[in-house]
Amino acid sequence: MRGGLPRLAVAAGIIALGGLPAMAAWAAPANDTGILSTLGLWETQEHDGVFDVRSCGGGQICGRLVGMRYTGEVPKAKDGGSECGLLMLTGFTPDSEEAGRLNGHILDPDTGRVYHAQIWSPREGVLKLRGYIGIPLFGETHTWTRYTGTIGPRCQMP
Repeated sequence: MRGGLPRLAVAAGIIALGGLPAMAAWAAPANDTGILSTLGLWETQEHDGVFDVRSCGGGQICGRLVGMRYTGEVPKAKDGGSECGLLMLTGFTPDSEEAGRLNGHILDPDTGRVYHAQIWSPREGVLKLRGYIGIPLFGETHTWTRYTGTIGPRCQMP
């Protein structure tokens, strides 16, 4: 999971897939259509990661890395901890000016840096993620797709 937008886009649960325990602490989804369309499992543009995107309370949306394509040991974040289950998308709330868009932050696990980000779903089964520094103009957009596959032990994708 290297290259392009910091691993965030490479760098949205796995409750029913059996690879991870249920993340019961996450709250129920908000009742906003724009928010609801962003919830669920999303495979990254490079097809090497899966994120579980869901409500995390307080009207916010968050996302954990729950699936990765790798061989050998589970990839480690900059802090030395496993990337499996790493909370990488945080604090996403509805944009006051653009309906359907959510503004928040994304973590690059390789550097530990946190960037501004936007997510939105332009159509069924598609999630756009734009990470940026300062303003969205200075960023990169990745296209994620709805994930329906399985994830094995230790967040490993087939």
